[in-house]
Parts: sequence; C-alpha cells; structure tokens
Amino acid sequence: MPQYKAPVRDMRFIVNEVLESEKLYQSLPGCEDATEDIMNAIIEEGAKFAEEVVAPTSRAGDEEGCTWSPDGVKTPTGYKEAYAQYVENGWPALSADTVYGGQGLPNLLGIIINELNGTANWSWLMYPGLSHGAINTLEAHGDEQQKQHYLTRLISGEWTGTMCLTEAHCGSDLGLLRTKAEPQADGSYAINGTKIFISAGEHDMAENIVHIVLARLPDAPAGTKGISLFIVPKFNLNEDGSIGERNAVHCASIEEKMGIHGNATCVLNFDNAKGYLIGPPNKGLNAMFTFMNVARIGTAVQGIAHTELSFQGALAYAKERLAMRSLTGPKNPDGPADPIIVHPNVRRMLLTQKAFAEGGRAFIYYLAQLGDVLEHGTEEEAKRADDLMALLTPIAKAFLTEVGFEAANMGVQVYGGHGFIREWGMEQIVRDSRISMLYEGTTGIQALDLVGRKVLGSGGKLLLEFTNIIDEFCAANAGGDNDEFLEPLKAAKDEWLEISMKLGEAAIENADNAGAGAVEYLMYSGYVTLAYFWARMAVVARAKIAEGDGDASFYEAKLMTARFFYKRLLPRKEGLKALVAAGADSLMAMPEELFQI
Repeated sequence: MPQYKAPVRDMRFIVNEVLESEKLYQSLPGCEDATEDIMNAIIEEGAKFAEEVVAPTSRAGDEEGCTWSPDGVKTPTGYKEAYAQYVENGWPALSADTVYGGQGLPNLLGIIINELNGTANWSWLMYPGLSHGAINTLEAHGDEQQKQHYLTRLISGEWTGTMCLTEAHCGSDLGLLRTKAEPQADGSYAINGTKIFISAGEHDMAENIVHIVLARLPDAPAGTKGISLFIVPKFNLNEDGSIGERNAVHCASIEEKMGIHGNATCVLNFDNAKGYLIGPPNKGLNAMFTFMNVARIGTAVQGIAHTELSFQGALAYAKERLAMRSLTGPKNPDGPADPIIVHPNVRRMLLTQKAFAEGGRAFIYYLAQLGDVLEHGTEEEAKRADDLMALLTPIAKAFLTEVGFEAANMGVQVYGGHGFIREWGMEQIVRDSRISMLYEGTTGIQALDLVGRKVLGSGGKLLLEFTNIIDEFCAANAGGDNDEFLEPLKAAKDEWLEISMKLGEAAIENADNAGAGAVEYLMYSGYVTLAYFWARMAVVARAKIAEGDGDASFYEAKLMTARFFYKRLLPRKEGLKALVAAGADSLMAMPEELFQI
C-alpha cells in the first residue's frame, strides 16, 4: 500500500489562501474560534493521526476483512484500537453542537479530518463517518430526549450510527420499501423488516450502534409519501439513558465485496425491534435527506481520497522506476535507463491525478463552507448557500467519484504489471474506490437529480446562482495574465447555460432526452465547475508569485497544473456536449425483444 503523506500544504493553501476561511468564519456567529492558527493546528494534528494511527490499518483491513459470528462482527486488526484513540482525541465532536458535547467548530474542519482519515483507510473511516449523518439528522429532527439519550453519545463517539434504507427489492426507489413500524402502548414502535447493504451495521468498535431506519406505519400512504424515520438502537436504553437489554435487531450476514473489505456491509433483520419516531409521521424521507446529503458529500470526499492516494503511490514509483530513454535524449545518462516520469504518457496520468485531487479538494472544501453558511448565516445567506448546495452536491458526488475511479486505474497503469500485483497496494485502491459510484445514489441517479430537479426543475434558477458567481469572479480578475484561464472559463460557462437550455427544450419534446443525456450533462457540469476552482487557485498562485510571498515552487506548480487542466482535461467537455445533444433516439429505438444473446 502506498505510504500516505497528508497533503497539508495544499490543504492550508485552499483553506487559508483560496477560500479565505478565517475571514468567512469571523463573520459567522458561532464560528469565531476558527482562526487561521486554530485551523492550521487541527490540520497538522489530524494529519499526524491519519498517517501514524489510521494508515497502518489499511493492509490488515483489506486482507483480513471482517469476521461474522452469531454474536456479532469482529473488525480487522487495529481498527478497534485506532477508533479508541480517535474518540480519546475528541475528533468525533469536532464540528458538532456544543450544547450536546461538541466543539462547535465549522463543518469544513470535519470534512478535512474525514479526508485525511479516509485517504489513510476509507474502510475504517466509514465506521465513524456514518455517524455524522446520524448526528446531523438528530440535530435537525430529533426531540430533546432523543438528543440527550442518543445525540450526546454519537457526538462523543461512544456510539456510532448507521443509515438503514436499502431493501432487497428496492435500492434507490425507496417508495417500494416494505419495513413496517407498528405503534406500541408505551409510545415506541415495533420495527419489522430486513435491510441490506448497511455499512458499519455491526462491529466491535463501540458499545452501541444507533440505526436510523426508514419504515412504514400501518396507515401510511403508498410510495415515498408514506415513509417515516425511526431510531432503532442495537441496545435499548433504560429510563436514565444507560444501556439496557439487547434490541431485536441482528446482523444476519456480511457481504463478500469487491473492495472496502475492512468495513462490515451488513444484512440487518429487525424482528419486533423497538424503535422511536423521528419527526412527524410519513415525513421520514424529508428528514432522511439530511442524512443523505451529508453522506453524498462524504462520498465525494472518497473520490478525492482515492485520487490522492493513487497519485502518491504512482508519483513515488514513477520517480524511481527506470525504463527506456526519454524521446528527447537521456535524462539519467549514468543509469541504464531513465525514470519513467520523463515519459509524456506517464506525465499525462500523473498530472490528471494531481489536477483531479487538488481541484476536487477545493470543490469539496467550498461545499463544506456553504454548509457552515447554511447553518450559521443570515436567512438570506443561508437560502443562497442552500440553493448552491442543492445544485453542486450531485455534481460533486458523481463527478468526483467517477474521476476518482479513473485516477485509481491510472495509478495501476503507471506501475504496469506491478500495479496488478497485490503487494504494491495499487489494485486495492481501484477495488475500494469502485463502490463510490454506487452507494448514496449511483451516478445515473445523481444525474437525474441534477437535470430533473435542480436545473430544469428550478427553471434554471439554481444554475444561474452559480454561473453568476463565475461571472463575478471573472469580472473581478479580468485583464493581464489571468485571462489565460478566465477567457476559456467564461466561454465554458456560457456554453453550459446554452446546453442546459437545449436539453430542457429537448426534454419537452421527449422526456427520455433528459434521461439520455443526464450523465454526460453532469460530467460536463463537473469539468466546468472544476475549471472555476482551478481558475481561482491560479489567480491566487500568480498573485503570491508576484508578491514574492511563500514558496514560489509550490505556486508555480499550481499554475502549471491549472494549465494542464485547461489544455488537457477541460476539452473533454466537447465530446460530452455532443452526447448530450444526441438525444434518446439511438438509445430507445431498439425494441426490447431485439436485445438478445
């Protein structure tokens, strides 16, 4: 497995120089403690923990996997001990509400800690990572007793949380779910049903697990309008909140998976398990979206994590591996061959990984900042942040995981045959990253959400919110050398609006046209969005070079990577544009009976 080195300098660059986080947080009530010094210290300490404690568990997690028995699930060597240190250090409470034991720091810092630990070992991070969604759901929708009994323990890290949506007959179509919730005389509910693919659904790392479960009440309307949300703990609580008897929820089995072997993906049986309603009846899906949006942003972080880790492994290998001579003459004349980093094709792969990792990091951190504005800003600021997050979250989740998988495959390619061999760890990154395009809504589901609900469904309003930001940025920085990025960015933004309008017109003629072009439209949107963040980074880097402020080589590398993105990656949008325009005819014309083997 590549030896993970946290990209602390790049994180500080984005947090402090590009996104000017201290300036933002000093303007948000409740975030004033997030000074540059505090944020830098947290990044440094988080990096040490990820490198020294979490990263060493990655190989054992992949090779050992989890072990099921009727008594529960045993996690791989080192997982439980790493989690104990994680809790002892206070990391679960970092960005949670101070009223319930949190530290009250911005969501941005929680996202950064997740990236660090997720890059070190994504399978391990999923255990505490899923708790964040449960925390946010209970903060937003739980009653005071639920917060005191469950939220406080989730925030401390004593307990972990899950989200229980999927059933064998329904994945993303939650309107089909069958799990039942029967009211009981004591105000609780008897939950009956089976949930599958429940990540971190059973383990030995915490004394209790708080399952957030979707189920139907007896008189519930059909479809998504009849879904309610429940707390179902692994262990029931006594009246004083202490742990009581075992609840009737059990792990029937764990899945044998392509990757993320260190995380238990469980089949959970609920057999008259005691549950407690969260929020109003039949409004569970609305409440669950609090969990799902957090999970989607968290999955976008996975795209960055695997891009970064594969890049680090590929870069180290490319500098050491000798093979052939440079096309322009020997670069290592005293050796038998040149290091493969001198070859254009290897450079293409390394720079693609670097551009996606660093551009994606800026994108995710920006989304995290929007989450903080949504929580702490004025009503007007919060509404604007909510609109931007609605548009950008499906792009981040789908685009960054798609290119993350591409980057992971490039890491194997850089190694050649050695990349295919288990001992190097590069093939594990490919296997671990593949799930990211599936859970929390597949790429196709995210694309339909973007096109149907966010762009066309808002009449283009949400898209214009973001393109206006691009316009303002370009106007503020126009002229001089910056135009090498700003002119193509403005052109891409204009074209984005144009193809959005044409897609809407095509969808009016035939709704299948929207579905046929949705994935390509989302990927197109991702390239333009990343172009905006690369332009922002390039403008800052150029200014720092001009001022003679800081490490000039770092800023020069930023400019060079930005040029690579604009010259070699942004042009991919042209092929995507053609596919969006192609419509549904060639996809839907063939009758089903002609699909034969």
